[in-house]
Amino acid sequence: MSDTLKDQIGTVAPKILPNVKHTIAVASGKGGVGKSTVSVNLALALSKLGYKVGLIDADIYGPSIPLMMGVNGKPQIYQEEGTNKMMPLENYGIKMMSIGFLIDEDNPVIWRGPMASGALKQFMSDVNWEELDYLIYDLPPGTGDIVLTLVQTIPLSGAVIVTTPQEVSLIDAKKGLKMFEKVNVTVHGIVENMSYFIAPDTKKRYDIFGTGGGERLAAELKTNFLGGIPLDPRIREGGDSGKPILHDLPEIDESKKILAIAEKLVEYVNAKESQSSDIEIEL
Repeated sequence: MSDTLKDQIGTVAPKILPNVKHTIAVASGKGGVGKSTVSVNLALALSKLGYKVGLIDADIYGPSIPLMMGVNGKPQIYQEEGTNKMMPLENYGIKMMSIGFLIDEDNPVIWRGPMASGALKQFMSDVNWEELDYLIYDLPPGTGDIVLTLVQTIPLSGAVIVTTPQEVSLIDAKKGLKMFEKVNVTVHGIVENMSYFIAPDTKKRYDIFGTGGGERLAAELKTNFLGGIPLDPRIREGGDSGKPILHDLPEIDESKKILAIAEKLVEYVNAKESQSSDIEIEL
């Protein structure tokens, strides 16, 4: 098999994470679209579907997972074969690692790309993740040098792009998807966040940021539209309080929509894995 074809096929269980079946990056072309909110609730949705899930806060410069998952403290350190290992922190059944667990929350992280990618490598090789079905990476926003370095460093089996319906967000989301294509990482689909707002008193729908943008972009770029998530104050409140809606309010429609997105993601991940296996058999 040629090296190029190996890159295109990818790998389900990279050597650096031998006990992890699927590694999924959640990315966005720009900040402010709710990428971390999607990462957190997607991880919880996968857990509710019965999978063992981990979450890496790869946004080194703006770690938000500790707050959104309601986790404080520092990882325990132990020795394994003469090497120091960290135990991931856990809440709501999700194992987590973030630079926010290792530094004071008031101190900014002022690192260049190699230092940031080095920290992420430690989050993979020096953390005892045990067996996971899915490891979700909450990436930094954008497509600059830092993000590209991280994407090339992390062993990824796929990615999800988060956007809002408005045109300015769609333009940047397209750039994000193209970036993954260039490094031979499969984009499993697009999630449209803040799709619309339902007024709690009148139940009237308002398309604050436009409508249908994520679905149109998915069709244009020949990828999957995983679904839309409404703009709802309860989602923001859940993130600020460390009580995500998938855990605190699983019965509301917004939680069910995120659960449906997770189900679609699993479907596409399994289809891609099956396709890759068929190619290897043919070769």
